[in-house]
Amino acid sequence: MAKALHCIVWGAGLMGRLLSHSLAQAGHRVQVHDAGDPEGQGSAARIAASMLAPLAESAITEWPVVQMGQYSLGRWPELIESLPAPVFFQQTGSLLLWHRQDAPQAKSLVDKLFVNSQQLPDDCQPVSISTEQLQTLEPELSGKFQQGLWLPREGQLDNRQLLDALLQSMEQLGVAIHWRSPLNLEEIERLSDSGVDWVFDCRGTGAKSEWPAVRGVRGEVIRLHAPEVHIQRPVRLMHPRYPLYIAPKPHGVYVIGATEIESDDSSPASVRSALELLSAAYSLHSGFAEARILEINTQRRPALNHNLPGIRQPSARMVQINGLYRHGFLVAPAVLDAVMGLVNGELALANRFQLLQDV
Repeated sequence: MAKALHCIVWGAGLMGRLLSHSLAQAGHRVQVHDAGDPEGQGSAARIAASMLAPLAESAITEWPVVQMGQYSLGRWPELIESLPAPVFFQQTGSLLLWHRQDAPQAKSLVDKLFVNSQQLPDDCQPVSISTEQLQTLEPELSGKFQQGLWLPREGQLDNRQLLDALLQSMEQLGVAIHWRSPLNLEEIERLSDSGVDWVFDCRGTGAKSEWPAVRGVRGEVIRLHAPEVHIQRPVRLMHPRYPLYIAPKPHGVYVIGATEIESDDSSPASVRSALELLSAAYSLHSGFAEARILEINTQRRPALNHNLPGIRQPSARMVQINGLYRHGFLVAPAVLDAVMGLVNGELALANRFQLLQDV
């Protein structure tokens, strides 16, 4: 992209904001259209736990996601440093814990993680920990668990701080942002006929009419304020039906989630899911009994048929980015850099991460 380009970014979720920020920072003219509001209420990016845990995810996803996650762990600090507002980011590892009755189920997962870690750098290898070692890592959890697994170098960030900082950067860089602008394909094409070089479709589940393989996978997430709980790093707790995660955020806030339901339904969370999430949190730390429920949210995460992110180019001037699924924050910098390379005629990253999709 040697010359300044005129770009339309269609959708202002995580991917849309990252791309708009990067394009504008590179000196290009950027115009954004989004059907929602600046707060992104109800969007998958606003509700997500934003954990950056490639090895933990390797137990349930394909290897390209792990590769993108490893790449993105190195890119997030660089991206955050370029923003005009602070964003909470840490990389002190994550924990996998289980109660005694769930030990057989945990062993299968632990064995798989040790096998998968052989393809990662030495400083990413999982570490089996005892009660005494857990006392050092997370003192408030050491009394309930006899053993666990520490996954070094994995991290997390604050998704809402990030979305706000990206928006602030876009405004400072002169990005023209049109909120509550739910344009259809015909309207976007009409706009692009007026000297637009590129259109980037980052609408997630909103792009289903143009990319039929896109589907929504429902997730249910609870945000708590628990000032009496002091957990420093993300924890995955083995659960009879799924691994549940608890991600600490600044100011005593914790995000709890895990559910995955093959549905486009975005109605309020079920009583069953809420009870399971809250009871699991209490079984991890009794201090959650006095927590205050800030939000119980549902989200529709955009997924493709193989549950991997994809990039495709249906026309000479349009690039579609979709399918970040439950891995959005984990893989977003890798997908961003692949898209920026694609527009510049460089396909190395897109090929490395197997992102290119046929139309």
